Amino acid sequence: MVTFVVRDRRPLFLDPAIAHETARAIADRRLWYRSRLLAWVLMPDHWHGLIELGALETLSVCVQRLKANTSRIFRAERGHGGVWAPGFHDRAMRSCDDLKMAARYVVANPLRAGLVDAIGKYPYWDAVWLGDACLG
Repeated sequence: MVTFVVRDRRPLFLDPAIAHETARAIADRRLWYRSRLLAWVLMPDHWHGLIELGALETLSVCVQRLKANTSRIFRAERGHGGVWAPGFHDRAMRSCDDLKMAARYVVANPLRAGLVDAIGKYPYWDAVWLGDACLG
């Protein structure tokens, strides 16, 4: 599970146009050719994700690629740089139960933050439910 924040915790993603373009960049399949993005949510001033790393990928490289892709689109469309603060926070999942709990935590963030009263009303999240995996 990974979390990283917007530089200076600015609520950039309260703007629906910015949030929509950033969400599209996060979900871009070209970013996930080695690893899988299992669940994620874009909050007004940060991002949470549940990533299954590929055999030849490190978390640092995966996060760097994700931040670079979203920042590039943001700069191109808005003329700003420095979207994300340096670094990230991560927590390894050690069992299927941890994975299930983490996925629920990630997608429920907008509910806990009081942004919506039902997760279906929040547009900037996604989850991949794997048929025979832990979340299935």
